[in-house]
Amino acid sequence: MPDRALASLYIRNEGRAILLDCGEGTQIQIMKLGWGFRCIEAVLLTHYHADHCSGLPGFLLAQAKAGRTEPLPVWGPSGLGRIMDGLRVICPQLPYRLELNEVSGEDTFEAAGLQVQTFPLQHGIPCLGYAFRRQRAPAFLPELARSLEIPVSEWKLLQHGQSVRLHGRTIEPSEVMGPPRAGLSFLYATDTRPTENIVRYGHGTDLMILEGMYGQAEKQEHALKNHHMLYSEAAGLAAQAGTRALVLTHFSTSMEDPAEFLESATGVFPETICATDGQVFSLRYPAR
Repeated sequence: MPDRALASLYIRNEGRAILLDCGEGTQIQIMKLGWGFRCIEAVLLTHYHADHCSGLPGFLLAQAKAGRTEPLPVWGPSGLGRIMDGLRVICPQLPYRLELNEVSGEDTFEAAGLQVQTFPLQHGIPCLGYAFRRQRAPAFLPELARSLEIPVSEWKLLQHGQSVRLHGRTIEPSEVMGPPRAGLSFLYATDTRPTENIVRYGHGTDLMILEGMYGQAEKQEHALKNHHMLYSEAAGLAAQAGTRALVLTHFSTSMEDPAEFLESATGVFPETICATDGQVFSLRYPAR
């Protein structure tokens, strides 16, 4: 729509990035935000409907213009090779190689310093949800290090998980570290009916980003027919998962103002908002 771009999520983690879905014109949205192309270490695709992948030719050419020469991994459900071959007809020559990774359902891998978990959704064609987790190391305890008479010059090694030799004995990092600390996590699932997988992988997350295709309860028949969700259904999944916050996205063009129907979600899960283009959410570790 004139005031609403197609699906894409840009994920940043300490200067490293992932692009999740690439609707038409995604490279323009990245430029508007002033964020980089070369720092994107992987492209993840949920499925191959045009509003989620038609922007790939323009994005790939923008990467080339930015000077990329290193390989670019691309992850997606079955059929990825066929789709990329088709899209590459209009951008056949790139100064870098695409590394294609087809996923049939559940899989785990690392990208941009994050642990990524894929899981199947229900959309009539192969469609993936993605859960992301950033682990957090235990806190280093200086008082324990001092009690063991470990020189300050050795602290950094222990903080980075390396053991040190001191007075004829080996000091392990665990001897100067506190208890485990919770990391950060979020989940992205769009173009799907409600599934138990969303609850399972969204359990206890800091954030869930789910589709809100229809706001009105009377659109239930459309949701079932087109394999999408109502606001209230997405909110119900968030409540079951016990996430901290829910962001709705992927709104039907029949809704001029998605926020008009927000109450149907907040009545089920109060910590719900409707996303807008270019909106930025920051996940931060809680204070000690």
